[in-house]
Amino acid sequence: MAEHPHAMLVRKGYEAFTRGDMDTLRGLMSSDATHHTPGSHPLSGDFKGQDAIIEMYGRLFEETAGSMNVELQHILVDGRGHAVAVHRFSAERKGKRIDQSGCIIFRIMGDKITDLDECVENMEEGNDFWS
Repeated sequence: MAEHPHAMLVRKGYEAFTRGDMDTLRGLMSSDATHHTPGSHPLSGDFKGQDAIIEMYGRLFEETAGSMNVELQHILVDGRGHAVAVHRFSAERKGKRIDQSGCIIFRIMGDKITDLDECVENMEEGNDFWS
């Protein structure tokens, strides 16, 4: 059975993120896409527009000295413009280590990602790690 186009789009995004391929990521998002990151740390909040999102992704790699690893585990779609990607992520930063599950809820219009709502397993741990 063929993979749904929305699942393929999300998978392509995860592969690009893992490679640090920001040009491909930019091409997968609408120009006014928004990435919502939970928590109360310097990298949390709403990042609106491709430039703001790509800059935030760059900061993730910078802050973790390239140690950030994201392993895509599952993609679920509804066929109406929503996809949920479940992943495991780990990183090291300033003597701290994080390793937890998370997900991103994607909204997709046509062939572009318009909204990314991130959820994490343990928000307090995330706040501590990124602060």
